[in-house]
Amino acid sequence: MNEPALDFQLARRSFLARTSLGLGSAALGSLLGPGANCQALGASPDLTSRGVIRPLHFPAKVKRVIFLCMAGGPSHLESFDDKPRLAKLDGQPMPDSFTKGQPIAQLQGQRLVCLGPLAKFNRHGQSGQQISEFFPQISSIADDICIIRSLHTDQINHDPAHTVMNTGTSISGRPSMGSWVLYGLGAETENLPGFVVLTSIGGRNPQPIATRQWSAGFLPGRLQGVPFQSAGDVVQYLNNPRGVTRDRQRDVVDAVGTLNSLGNRTFQDAEIDTRISQYELAFRMQMSVPELMDFADEPQHVLEMYGTKGADGTFAANCLLARRLAERGVRFIHLYHRGWDHHNDLVHFMGVCSGLCDRASAALIKDLKQRNMLEDTLVMWGGEFGRTPMAQTNKGGAGRDHHMRAFSMWLAGGGIRGGLTHGATDELGYNAVEDVVHINDLHATMLYLLGIDHRQHTFRHQGRDFRLTDVGGQVVQQVLA
Repeated sequence: MNEPALDFQLARRSFLARTSLGLGSAALGSLLGPGANCQALGASPDLTSRGVIRPLHFPAKVKRVIFLCMAGGPSHLESFDDKPRLAKLDGQPMPDSFTKGQPIAQLQGQRLVCLGPLAKFNRHGQSGQQISEFFPQISSIADDICIIRSLHTDQINHDPAHTVMNTGTSISGRPSMGSWVLYGLGAETENLPGFVVLTSIGGRNPQPIATRQWSAGFLPGRLQGVPFQSAGDVVQYLNNPRGVTRDRQRDVVDAVGTLNSLGNRTFQDAEIDTRISQYELAFRMQMSVPELMDFADEPQHVLEMYGTKGADGTFAANCLLARRLAERGVRFIHLYHRGWDHHNDLVHFMGVCSGLCDRASAALIKDLKQRNMLEDTLVMWGGEFGRTPMAQTNKGGAGRDHHMRAFSMWLAGGGIRGGLTHGATDELGYNAVEDVVHINDLHATMLYLLGIDHRQHTFRHQGRDFRLTDVGGQVVQQVLA
């Protein structure tokens, strides 16, 4: 048979390649068995769970990452960084030597007044780590966590600061850290996404989180984070439409698979490869997700430890779900709790947010530890920036403005020195001054624990080699066990 004219061939195959993909092709892949389907449908073998770093640059300390993101910027001055000097200056003018020439968000041009810590701090564990009374349960794991008090970032407003935290730069469109990790290491599961995003809400102001915060950027599209919904279908469009049975689906499998294979051989389009692999994944998720979300197999004492009754979309439920995802081989699990933007009535809203997040955060560490999973999991807890030592009063009681020069996070898991407080801020908590850690350093350390040299983990795009740590980044050796 003669080949059709080139223009007709391109038009016909472009149309078929871009419109005929469905769960039928995924079903064919499932019938052929794991790993066989991509080849059968013309997809690149790189679409399997293998990452591009083979062998690893370093011996890996951990296999996976769980990032508990307190979106909005929790105050370091009411959590992990006690400042007695700031308490003594409460109500007095903020010294100009700290703030002159510094970027300030909503307090710009206003009279700056010191606000002393609004929580009591106590020492906890054998390590004696200082943690505020807002976090009684995190205090109970003081010897398991490393508190970093000397972080700083490049941006003072929420969305760009999230962009720095998630991509290493404030320039939009770059790949997220979860995508970089998945690109380097691949996934350990073929039945679930390698990068999952979970969100919960509760607090003063649930700041919006743009989907580009878990985007793959210029990396292959299959590496982007997959958000799981807290209500309704966990993953949109996962279930078959009414009237479409498995047998009926099977009727079109061979034809659809053949058409996609022909189109893919003609165009060698990476996005067609991605669609083939993702429809295959979607088919498998039709079986794996319902089992994942059924908490009936969790003992009552575990549910009580987290403070949840089931998969209800709360932060507590999401923490338990994170453990279940980790057990099933998901490489990067990103939890956002939206509500930590405390410009006013800080005591009340810190109480709300810590009430929703403190217990479950500690439970996750304890649960992973008792299952011998903490030793190969890295858990990170923190927001996109901190809060000012200066008071901000709108409606309600005093709050704090955004602050980029200093904030706190904690890490736990494999390769991390538990019971350590690393770095320090000045006497008022304004600037990080000792063992200063930039977000690029945090990313470099995360990649190191996964066995990746951040300087070698690159992707060439538009004539330049890009990396998660951009042009910076140093591994924070002091926090490593």
